[in-house]
Amino acid sequence: MKEINRLELVWPGKYDNEGNLKVDPPVSLPFQIVERVNESRATRTNRETAAPTLFDIWEQDQVSQATQGLFKSRLIWGDNKLVLGSLAKSLSGKIKFIYIDPPFAVGADFKIEVEVGDESIVKEASLIEEVAFRDTWGNGKETFVSMLFARLRLIHLLLADDGVIAVHIDWRLSAQVRMLLDEIFGSGNFVNEIVWRYGKMSNAHRRFPQNHDLILVFSKSESYFFSPVRQADSEYKNRFIRVVENNKIKYGAVKDSQDKLILGRARKIQNQLGRKLRDDDILFDFDNEFKTQDDVFYDISIIKGNADERLDYPTQKPEALIERLLAAFTNEGDLVADFFCGSGTTLATAEKMNRSWIGCDLGRFAIHTTRKRLMDIKDCRPFEILNLGNYERQHWSKVSFGDDIDGDGIVSYLEYLTFILKLYGATPTDTSGSIHGIKGSAFVHIGSVASPVTIKEIEESIREVSSKGGRELHVLGWEWEMGLIDTLVDFAKSKSVKLSAFQIPREVMEEEAARKGQVTFFELSYLEAAIEPGKKPREFVCSLEDFVIPNPELIPDEVRKRVKSWKDYIDYWAVDWDFQNDTFIPAWMDYRTKADRNLKTKTSAHAYPEPGEYKVMVKVVDIFGNDSSKIYHLKVK
Repeated sequence: MKEINRLELVWPGKYDNEGNLKVDPPVSLPFQIVERVNESRATRTNRETAAPTLFDIWEQDQVSQATQGLFKSRLIWGDNKLVLGSLAKSLSGKIKFIYIDPPFAVGADFKIEVEVGDESIVKEASLIEEVAFRDTWGNGKETFVSMLFARLRLIHLLLADDGVIAVHIDWRLSAQVRMLLDEIFGSGNFVNEIVWRYGKMSNAHRRFPQNHDLILVFSKSESYFFSPVRQADSEYKNRFIRVVENNKIKYGAVKDSQDKLILGRARKIQNQLGRKLRDDDILFDFDNEFKTQDDVFYDISIIKGNADERLDYPTQKPEALIERLLAAFTNEGDLVADFFCGSGTTLATAEKMNRSWIGCDLGRFAIHTTRKRLMDIKDCRPFEILNLGNYERQHWSKVSFGDDIDGDGIVSYLEYLTFILKLYGATPTDTSGSIHGIKGSAFVHIGSVASPVTIKEIEESIREVSSKGGRELHVLGWEWEMGLIDTLVDFAKSKSVKLSAFQIPREVMEEEAARKGQVTFFELSYLEAAIEPGKKPREFVCSLEDFVIPNPELIPDEVRKRVKSWKDYIDYWAVDWDFQNDTFIPAWMDYRTKADRNLKTKTSAHAYPEPGEYKVMVKVVDIFGNDSSKIYHLKVK
């Protein structure tokens, strides 16, 4: 029986039967860089529309040199528990400020407003967003507390010794979260309980209206950084405004005054100087004498409907709120983080305030929303988009299906195949070849957890289906060799086989979603672009020609009714003119914003410095945040 010798919050599952704290050891997995953004659209547009000067070229060169080898900010898609564990090796004790706004009040009502063409619709939470919510609240408060406890322990490892964490919460769980922070960071390291009074309208009749959130701030040690935030001018400035010059009051301007405050201040300054006052001696310096912000923020409202920053993202917080916290607890150049980044308010504010940042979210739509938001910031510094990719899948596979007993991989591999077949609604077949199952009249091939589906393995599957008299093949994969579908559709037709490729969604790794069968396999989207010569030698432009989302029956009716053209499904697209088979680096991009719903379908001209053979990668993100990409081979003479 555990001896209770301190005040703490306890919930079912916190301790084992012997009274030992149940803590999963941090899992460190390598990150994969999937996209590297070197220039925002706002910066590119400004550069292309303005005639360059010698100073512009000099400045671009200086910025390029300055950013080489420096920390690049990171936007990470994935489970924040795995992300936190994976960051610990390189960033332990290095993050100055961490703000988190865990989903304490999203509920089953989580909806996102999505723009389709010129109209808006309300988008229900995707399955992956539902899973994130269910994992948080599945068994009520105890599930939320358990989730947050594990992540706060990892956050403590990442926080710098002079850093602080700010946890945004409301009345539902403020007491429980305060106790978690007391336990992990120490009650002696409590800094502030900030009240954000946002002034929302309420019609409560049986209680006072609930009109505020709380932000609990804890430090890692006593040596945390804090800079007082100016709230208003000193009341003395307004009182003597007629004699204020350059934000100061000098003795000469008030030496004949009989005001008791002036006389008292004059005596104080004279005693400090040890001599009689002169006309140019300063009695009041309002640059250093002002009213500081207290722990009640009543002057920052929720985001209004017509605000420029409004993204119609349900958990979006105002930039002014984050700006005040960053101004108080960080300096320029510090590293800040948000591991429930949502629409990216913390990251965008940090970028504008010249702080480096790390952001993470499980929602695909959240990552896409944040990417667009950052790209709209003029002079946004280079940043990377990462995930844990096949390393996360391999970790899930090992946890779910166990280690190989004899090292040949057969037992766990068969369990993996069985698991995926059941979720897909297929039945198993002889696994000695390339075909793993049957669904209706279609044969099914399942790709590996650890590697992309290759052209060679699909060719073998097509031949096997043909030899068995089959006419249809479904291929399920996590990742795909570039150009696979375009290459193999005609080959499949030559064998009288209809080929369909389906994405294995990340949701299969979420235990609750898999258990309830809430997993949908989407067919890969069809993307067509054209690359044509420009007006100058070695110059080319890329045009979008077509984009098709398969399985239209899975798209809500309210979306389909508003689609007037295939372009309406596209929210963002970009081109990497020199893809190197690893990281996508967009040299040109365009996307829709709330203010501008137009989408260019042709890039500006790109000039190659040298003749040669190049790979051009075109990436499209649809209105639901799903990525599609295609590679074109280009010969430049």
